[in-house]
Amino acid sequence: MLDRLVEILKGEVAGDAVDEAFINEIDGHRPFVVIRGEHWVRAAEVFLQHEELQCGYLRSVSGVDLGNQLEVVYHLLSIPLRKEYGVRVRTEREAPSVPSVASVWPTADWNEREIYDLLGIDFPGHPNLTRIMMPDEWVGHPLRKDYEAYDPEV
Repeated sequence: MLDRLVEILKGEVAGDAVDEAFINEIDGHRPFVVIRGEHWVRAAEVFLQHEELQCGYLRSVSGVDLGNQLEVVYHLLSIPLRKEYGVRVRTEREAPSVPSVASVWPTADWNEREIYDLLGIDFPGHPNLTRIMMPDEWVGHPLRKDYEAYDPEV
């Protein structure tokens, strides 16, 4: 299943679209791919539209601070085919950016806003990328490992 997924993505998106592919044993042996940011929107469209994938349900989107870089993790589900996939899109810490897939899966909208607010990852192409949890005047992104609270007592 993993090999076929990589074959589909490389054929339909780009030969260099997949940086890494692995089975996440801890997560129910879910096939995972790491997609290059510049190919992410097209890859998302392939996940949605390809007859062998049909991932019409975006189960979750999470942002992760890995210390040296940030990443966004997507869990995709094909209800008709009863298959699940994971996708990671990595970005640098300075000026982090991952293209928005809210146009592909509208459920990404609030998730991307939350990640933007709490981790500072920009989502170009998002229809309304504004803070969703923290006040507009809040400084910084509280889920980053290097975040220092203005008032550590709070």
